[in-house]
Amino acid sequence: MKYRVIGIVLGLSLLAGCGGGGDNKPGESTLQRIQRTGTVRIAYANEAPFGYRDTATGRVTGEAPEIARVVLKRLGVDDIETTLTDFGQLIPGLKAGRFDMIAAGMYITPQRGKQINFSNPTYSIGEAFMVRQGNPKKLHSYEDVAASEDARLGVVGGTVEQTFAGEVGVPESRVVVFPDNATAVAGLRAGRIDAFAGTALTIEDLLKKIESDQIERAVPFTQPKLKAGRSRSYGAFGFRQTDDAFREAVNDELAEFIATPEHLKLVEPFGFTREYLPGDVTAEELIEP
Repeated sequence: MKYRVIGIVLGLSLLAGCGGGGDNKPGESTLQRIQRTGTVRIAYANEAPFGYRDTATGRVTGEAPEIARVVLKRLGVDDIETTLTDFGQLIPGLKAGRFDMIAAGMYITPQRGKQINFSNPTYSIGEAFMVRQGNPKKLHSYEDVAASEDARLGVVGGTVEQTFAGEVGVPESRVVVFPDNATAVAGLRAGRIDAFAGTALTIEDLLKKIESDQIERAVPFTQPKLKAGRSRSYGAFGFRQTDDAFREAVNDELAEFIATPEHLKLVEPFGFTREYLPGDVTAEELIEP
């Protein structure tokens, strides 16, 4: 399968003038276009292990891009153009027509469901904190941060971690927003924050790569008590709300692929084992709990 890297979306200014339909012919849906041309444009946010560019090979890989490869090939689409995008610009970029599909392991939330459509989930996962050695503030949950008088929590802008912090009552003044994981980790090391919130897999992956005795994972950790009553989050592909046929075609293929031996073998290198399978939860259940 051909795989071409297009570039980085730096802000909304780059999106101006992009139509939602791409280069569709009159009356043609996105699904019809990508099957006619054999080419689809997907976006990722360079967050391992969900979707990132392998610096050694230049290949865009991770749980979401690899599943997308399989599913899209089954739909007759062999040429994937990839766009590296700041996480907070994934939804605006999709809506503006800069790409056709988000393949970044994005969590399904009711708020996001008002702006875009989601496939059914490809994984489920819990949260984790990265802290300085010894966890000086004894932060083992979002609620611990909220209860503290001065603990500061780092999050990547546009992620559900930012939403979770607000839901459990962490004051906005004590939530420090970073553009990406690397700057958040640097902020933790420099003492700008007392904990960095991310998915369990994200935190584990970062700690393996950093190999530092100055930071560690907060253990034990209590999952946030969310308004929807779920303690786990679910990730999926994102689509424009006008592209329901595309989403349904992907859903049909996901139903045949997720939890199969082929699927588990594909995502195991990224840390996704059976414990991360989404079960029979649908996007609709998560958007309208």
